[in-house]
Amino acid sequence: MILIEKVQDKQELKQFIAFPSSLYPGDPNWIDPLFIEREEHLSAKNPGTDHIQWQAWVAKKDGKVVGRITAQIDQLHRDLYGEDTGHFGMIDAIDDPEVFSALFTAAEDWLKSKGAHKITGPFSLNINQESGLLIEGFDTPPCAMMPHGKPYYAAGVEQQGYKKGIDLLAYWMKRTDLHFSPSLTKLMDKVRQKVTIRCIERKNFAKEMQIMRDIFNSGWQHNWGFVPFTEHEFATMGDQLKYLVPDDMIYIAEIDGAPVAFIVGLPNINEAVADLQGRLLPFGWAKLLWRLKVSGVRTARVPLMGVRQEYQFSRMGPVIALLLIEALRDPFAKRKIDALEMSWILESNSGMRTILEKIGAIPYKHYRLYEKEI
Repeated sequence: MILIEKVQDKQELKQFIAFPSSLYPGDPNWIDPLFIEREEHLSAKNPGTDHIQWQAWVAKKDGKVVGRITAQIDQLHRDLYGEDTGHFGMIDAIDDPEVFSALFTAAEDWLKSKGAHKITGPFSLNINQESGLLIEGFDTPPCAMMPHGKPYYAAGVEQQGYKKGIDLLAYWMKRTDLHFSPSLTKLMDKVRQKVTIRCIERKNFAKEMQIMRDIFNSGWQHNWGFVPFTEHEFATMGDQLKYLVPDDMIYIAEIDGAPVAFIVGLPNINEAVADLQGRLLPFGWAKLLWRLKVSGVRTARVPLMGVRQEYQFSRMGPVIALLLIEALRDPFAKRKIDALEMSWILESNSGMRTILEKIGAIPYKHYRLYEKEI
């Protein structure tokens, strides 16, 4: 018999966070999340909770946790798409259809009690955080802030009546494979005369983050499931990036002094924490800081990139994106970063996908967002 229990206190939340690690003892690509980071993510310290209401559950069988799920209502999403929307996330479970059924029943019943008739996910907790269910690319570890999963998860979700909403792609690129064809180089040189690419100004870090937020919200506003970043969310993100990302790995592109695009290169924290088993105490903090600041990591991720809407369908837009990617090459080389992940990219974003593939990137992980009407 499967029992579903609401997560209602700190001890139950710790159990919820720890559960996925029990599923991957033989998976060399699993990386335990930092438990302290997950606890903060699922607390009022997460600025997303300004507009997100959520509930978590665990499934138990014979007294043992065998699955987990969240359901959430995002008011910013409802403001854009209607008051009948809701979401699920953080789905992990043993390979048992009854467990999946019990978890989704609990999540859907809660969402229906909040007026939801349309459900999308998985998100943890919304589309601007960890998104998608891994359906291809189980043979490599996830980059920072990207989900891992089990191959049977897709069937478990689809058996509950969920259909594909849209797919997300992660691209992998070796730094030494980055190349620009003569025709691209010619275009870049022409646009370079009109565009200034500059590092972020640390003394004005908070202001720079809000400039980037404005660009992101402009550039992404017509994408599937878009929810705008709030000032609070980007300010909190800035507080984190300030300590994790060197100044020369965040760039803003300007035309006539006006910001039009940006890119963030993030050292792959997952590479640095892979052997910490989710714990920063007693010595994990020291190891993490040493690896990020001294010994370095060999991989990175571009988690944030944006081009203002008015430039996206111009001839300049794609070239500006190329100039920003090019700007990261020397800082990566200086830090001996050998490869990077560009993620995530909507499957429908043919322009960006074409750019990435032309300069040597390959799609290597595939995530799915699901939807269902109830």
